[in-house]
Amino acid sequence: MPEMRRRGLLIILSSPSGAGKSTLARRLMAWDASLSFSVSATTRNPRPGEEDGREYYFRSRPEFEAMVAAGEMLEHAEVFGNLYGTPSAPVEARLAEGRDVILDIDWQGGQQVRRSRLAQDVVSIFILPPSIADLERRLRMRAQDSDEVIAGRMAKSRDEISHWGEYDYVVINRDIAASEAELVTILQAERARAVRQPGLTEFVRGLNREFEAR
Repeated sequence: MPEMRRRGLLIILSSPSGAGKSTLARRLMAWDASLSFSVSATTRNPRPGEEDGREYYFRSRPEFEAMVAAGEMLEHAEVFGNLYGTPSAPVEARLAEGRDVILDIDWQGGQQVRRSRLAQDVVSIFILPPSIADLERRLRMRAQDSDEVIAGRMAKSRDEISHWGEYDYVVINRDIAASEAELVTILQAERARAVRQPGLTEFVRGLNREFEAR
């Protein structure tokens, strides 16, 4: 009897901006090449070096709003004056193939996904910074935003952090390698859950048949 394929995990990674979730997502995909990163759509302008379809699908506001109206977004929100969202079709296709998908989204998007038809596939993880001073230092080291934008991100961080209790797991990112190891442990445990092993009941029946044949 062929082994049954499990559905993929929908891994939500959230954190205040600068806490390291994007870096951790990249390291997870380096650890396991079968992991798939969900590319979000956004109305913000591309930053230097970014390409459409790689970092984001860059769309105009009318194009983005049309996708929302057509039910083509798994989640969406407005952040700092720009719209961000997750196109649903690619995510659903990958989960059906048994591939785990990482969503790098904020708490608003996380709430929407947990209320969606894909809620049973969700594993949600919140990344906390070791301190607020460290969070600001990381934002400034990126050298991508003006002082005004950084101040806005810092002001928003307190509200974002207040939602940590909504998540299945919380990782304090004191050290990137240690945090990666924690995430790997979480994924390995979630993949091993009995409910995620579709062939397990038949396997145990086979063991019982072996007992009866002895």
